[in-house]
Amino acid sequence: MDTKEAVLNVLNELTGEDFTDRMDEDLFETGLMDSMAVVQMLLELQQLIGITPPVSEFVREEWETPTKIVEKVESLRNE
Repeated sequence: MDTKEAVLNVLNELTGEDFTDRMDEDLFETGLMDSMAVVQMLLELQQLIGITPPVSEFVREEWETPTKIVEKVESLRNE
């Protein structure tokens, strides 16, 4: 499973929405993500992909759209 597919699956599980054609939608502005959903997303990505997102260094602007989430996860995979 590639990163984009994994992120879209996690977002679909958390929000019930398909973001395949909405990769630049701001998840916080739309109200689809809040702090609890972010924690769940990070835990699921950690289990699914094996990344360890630095929760204490979480910057909302780096995770606000599906595209940015994919980019951030890719950067964490390459560390």
